[in-house]
Amino acid sequence: MLTALALGLALLGLLAGVALVPAGRWAGPVVLGGSALLSAGFALLAIGALAIGLPEGVLVLPFGPAWAGMSLALDGLSAWFLLLLGLVGSSASVFALGGPRQGLVAWPLFLGGMGLALLGADGFTLLLGFELMSLASWALVALDHREAASREAARLYLVFAALAGACLVPAFGLLGALDFAAIRAAPPEGWRAVAVLALGLIGAGAKAGLVPLHLWLPLAHPAAPSPASALMSGVMTKLALYVLARLLLDLCGPVQPGWWGVPLLAAGAASALLGALRANLEEDAKVALACSTIENVGLVTMALGLALLFRGADLGPMAALAAGAALLHAMAHGLFKTLLFLVAGAVQHAAGSRRLDRLGGLIHAMPRTTLLALIGLGAAAALPPLSGFASEWLLLQALLGGWRLGEIGLQVAAAAALALAAMAVALAAAAMLRLFGLAFLGRPRSPRGAGAREANRFELAGMAVPAVLTLLIGLFPGLALALAAPGIRVLVGPAAMPPVVGLAVGAGEGHSAYAPLVVLLLLGLVLVLLWLVVRRRSPALAERGPAWNGGFIDPPPEFVFGDPLSQPSAAGMAQPLRRMLGGSLLAGREAVTMPPPGDTRPARLEAGFEDRAALALPVPAARLRDAIADQVERLRGLTLRGSLSLGFATLVGLLALLAWLEAR
Repeated sequence: MLTALALGLALLGLLAGVALVPAGRWAGPVVLGGSALLSAGFALLAIGALAIGLPEGVLVLPFGPAWAGMSLALDGLSAWFLLLLGLVGSSASVFALGGPRQGLVAWPLFLGGMGLALLGADGFTLLLGFELMSLASWALVALDHREAASREAARLYLVFAALAGACLVPAFGLLGALDFAAIRAAPPEGWRAVAVLALGLIGAGAKAGLVPLHLWLPLAHPAAPSPASALMSGVMTKLALYVLARLLLDLCGPVQPGWWGVPLLAAGAASALLGALRANLEEDAKVALACSTIENVGLVTMALGLALLFRGADLGPMAALAAGAALLHAMAHGLFKTLLFLVAGAVQHAAGSRRLDRLGGLIHAMPRTTLLALIGLGAAAALPPLSGFASEWLLLQALLGGWRLGEIGLQVAAAAALALAAMAVALAAAAMLRLFGLAFLGRPRSPRGAGAREANRFELAGMAVPAVLTLLIGLFPGLALALAAPGIRVLVGPAAMPPVVGLAVGAGEGHSAYAPLVVLLLLGLVLVLLWLVVRRRSPALAERGPAWNGGFIDPPPEFVFGDPLSQPSAAGMAQPLRRMLGGSLLAGREAVTMPPPGDTRPARLEAGFEDRAALALPVPAARLRDAIADQVERLRGLTLRGSLSLGFATLVGLLALLAWLEAR
């Protein structure tokens, strides 16, 4: 199995080489079709490994760093995320076949980098794949470099990617070895362990989009093509969380204290709340979805923090519950967010815009896309019986069990995190309702939106796969968690049991359980009864009439689609939340300009917000950049002897580092 996976990674590299050859119109189908097939192969191998048995041993490649060959392995944790990569990669590749063929070189490298990071059995291989993923995704973000917004997004993304690498490299270096088996045998202690925690959280958090290191995400996701945005949001952010879980819960081992979970719990709660709030205020569909990713990444991080807290308190079943919530929500979010970004791409192709105020009425022009969007948005809003509800229900059950932690401070932290998570879930539901109503309901707000056509067969096929999987995981979360059992054991211990009750999920013996099939049956009965009552009390024939215009006067004849002002706007729907929460959390502003009496100018309302992290981080970052630039500028004045001495000193330092690694 490991040989087959290694061969798949090599074939992805070969596809990147094929994209460099001027092959005309055949390059796109070959590269994207091959990527879809290889991704599907990854998914099938991952399912086989999780369901039948994981491969034993390590595959050592005949090439790698000077001290050893690169090594590949597959355990329960990496197999779970490899399954996510395969499902999302195949869906996004099929969707890309129906659109413009862009970024063909970077696309298979992006997939291959993520696969290499997941299969790495040593620090060098994992970081090599991680950096290849960062470089390829940066190329996709910078694809439309003629646009100023894309150039800005690419620059900012590169800064945070460099920050992630600059933190993760020393974090793995402080572990004392590169081979994962050797690290588990002698985990770090004392100050080294605390440094690994801090560097790992910053490095992985910068790549995952945790607050306050999230500034790149709302800019980079809209700048990239929609299939790339789906892959970035659905898999790349989860791979950063995989690195975090691998580093803190697996490699550092159960010897670490339980308080390690507190920073993860705090960062996750802040990310969930801020991301959900921003998703309600943004007026671009892809930016709103990117902010929703910040929220869901925060929820997964909270679950990982809870797993650390419960494991440190020797509460094995509760730790398994939290770890199961983390893995299930990572899978659920990866699938429904992939679906939603692909929907946003299909809408942009058909209606010519991502701005919510230029959409509307797409339910008539794009009925199939609307149905798929409703599935994804319902899952993102945590509506039963979809996948988002099952995973978030498990998380809330784990938070409710925070009273079992022995220390009063940890109990208070869990209670506060529960309140913030509940608020974030409610805000996320409001954001998804706003997104669906503005984009798909009402009347068209532009001629291009009125003339939209249904997505093509490749786009519909790419969206249908994650939609069906979202439904299946939502209806059978017990089967999904049973499949994730090897990953749960990697995180919290070999004796951990997934919180499964038949086909349903539960919160432990004697506690509550969630049975989606029963919920689906009850919802179906309610809908049937409601339909019967409406049919009985309504007139025999339905009548169609003009839509109510909200009390506005009839629009002038040149407004063929009605007056846009008579429909809710994105800013108008966000106004209550911006007034209630935006001022304190997002530096929201609102100003009314009222002309004096007798002045015929109209009154103006100006409103907006500014992320406080965007106000705080750029200033010290700019100072650090200037300081580094000053030091680099001094190198220009070195003499020939100084330049040779600098190169010789670098070589000696690298040889000393290599000797130290060999001695370890």
